[in-house]
Amino acid sequence: MAGIAGIAGAHRSGLIQRMLDKMAHRGWAWRELREENDTTLGMVGFKIQEQASSDLKQRGLARDGSSPGRVSSAQATAGGFVLKRDPLGVAPLYYGWTKEGEFCFASEVKGLMVATSDVHELPPGHSLNGQQPEPYWQLALQEPFIYPPEQMARELRKRLEGAVARVIGDGNVGAWLSGGLDSSAMAALARRHVGRLNTFAAGLPGAPDLEFARQMADHIHADHHEVVVGPKEMLAVLPEVIYYLESFDALLVRSSILNYLVARQAAKFVPAVFSGEGGDELFAGYDYLKSLDPGELPAELIDIAGRLHNTALQRVDRCASAHGTVAHVCFLDPEVVDFALRIPVEYKLRNGVEKWILRQAVADLLPEAVLNRPKAKFWQGAGVEDLLARYADEQVSTADFEQERGLPNGWRLNTKEELLY
Repeated sequence: MAGIAGIAGAHRSGLIQRMLDKMAHRGWAWRELREENDTTLGMVGFKIQEQASSDLKQRGLARDGSSPGRVSSAQATAGGFVLKRDPLGVAPLYYGWTKEGEFCFASEVKGLMVATSDVHELPPGHSLNGQQPEPYWQLALQEPFIYPPEQMARELRKRLEGAVARVIGDGNVGAWLSGGLDSSAMAALARRHVGRLNTFAAGLPGAPDLEFARQMADHIHADHHEVVVGPKEMLAVLPEVIYYLESFDALLVRSSILNYLVARQAAKFVPAVFSGEGGDELFAGYDYLKSLDPGELPAELIDIAGRLHNTALQRVDRCASAHGTVAHVCFLDPEVVDFALRIPVEYKLRNGVEKWILRQAVADLLPEAVLNRPKAKFWQGAGVEDLLARYADEQVSTADFEQERGLPNGWRLNTKEELLY
């Protein structure tokens, strides 16, 4: 990931520097600023993004993102900017106006709030050149393929391999590994391109994720690292997690604590990791989907994929960026997404087996126990379960919850856990 910030005002380098300071974790290898045409634009990045530094200096183009088709950008123009967010929202982007009416933007809310408290999120697949975002791409139902599932599985595998190959770089990469189908598939595909692969798993003692991740790492001969923590360690990093995550959504925070800890461990070894995010949304991985009428399933998958930017992708971006690393989400490669949208749902959820077509595509890469493992939510498989909800119930009284659950902007909190965060 990277960090970008800008304001439609001349000679505002001091302000942009302060905005970038708030987001320095998104790229500490270099920092670049540019003033031109009554705009001030800045960016922080990592060594693997040095081309982006050149683009900023020469073209007034700032980019946040690591992979083709998954980049948010800001292009300086005469007196303003054209903002563009990637189709699924892998890279974040926020904007607003200062009290003096100057347009400004940043990769993270904390960076933007140096300049303004007027915060708006640019939706995925939208651009902004003026006052209102305009869609340039839309996630939508596609005409399904009619050829045999074996052929679809082969083509899916080919596209997944291509997505991994496009971002493998010099091979100095790792993989977050939960032992589930998606992260295991990414780790196995990456392993084929590198001489050495570091994998990283996190959980409480005895968590299922740890055991399955160990099996997968052994299967691909990876250098495996475990982060085994207890409740005290999780609660100790909770303020940091919320600061970087920029959310108090209870399920998102739950899933982010161990992701934050495993990202911290990974940063000690590699500058970039593979993550399995997007597989559940594209290939029907969630258990509740089995209860839907098959006719409702395509629209539901479109809906949950369209909300990834405020759920799993927000977690992945913030946890990786907090520790100065890049997370590759190859399931969301444009070529993979385009193909997955046309796979009939009866091959995604078949005879009660979720992600059936994906299992066929990677069957030769995974041990049987991992290949056939049912879906478990990250915070469940890692052993978190309701630990945080119970802690919140102990810390927040019912009287305090009733008194404080209403926020000044009119929102009303649902649980004590949200109020705690």
